[in-house]
Amino acid sequence: MHPTHQEVAIHAAILTVSDTRTKDTDTGGQLIHTLLQDAKFEVADYVIERDEPIQILEHVRQWSAQEQINTIIITGGTGFSQRDQTYDAITPLFEKEMIGFGELFRSLSYDEIGPKAMFSRATAGCFKQTAIYVIPGSKNAVNLAMQKLILPTVQHFVGELHRI
Repeated sequence: MHPTHQEVAIHAAILTVSDTRTKDTDTGGQLIHTLLQDAKFEVADYVIERDEPIQILEHVRQWSAQEQINTIIITGGTGFSQRDQTYDAITPLFEKEMIGFGELFRSLSYDEIGPKAMFSRATAGCFKQTAIYVIPGSKNAVNLAMQKLILPTVQHFVGELHRI
């Protein structure tokens, strides 16, 4: 029988990538925070950072080096504007990319917003035994990713990363 890892404790860090949002206006990051707490997962850190690859990578590397953080959720910077650099910064860092995450996210998004869903560069992968999710910054996209993909599977993802 394949393990489900339902007992794995989740300790997450949230990174909102935005040139304009603050903690008061970051509805996506706030929603991630609330949904993680509602699921009885710990939020270890929550930061808003400008869409600058060096700063984005600095947070991810620091969090990945901390034993108590096993999950990082990054929201924002996944589109196609010139300032959208999250995907480009994070994917080279991945030791393994979870291709199905982005595929499923875009498929589910298509049901809600139609063909514009293909412009999302949502993805997931791992770095140093840390689960990393990269999702769009809109509140609707965050809700979709969290409710349908991340919350139901994050314990399994983290459990698999620590399985020998």
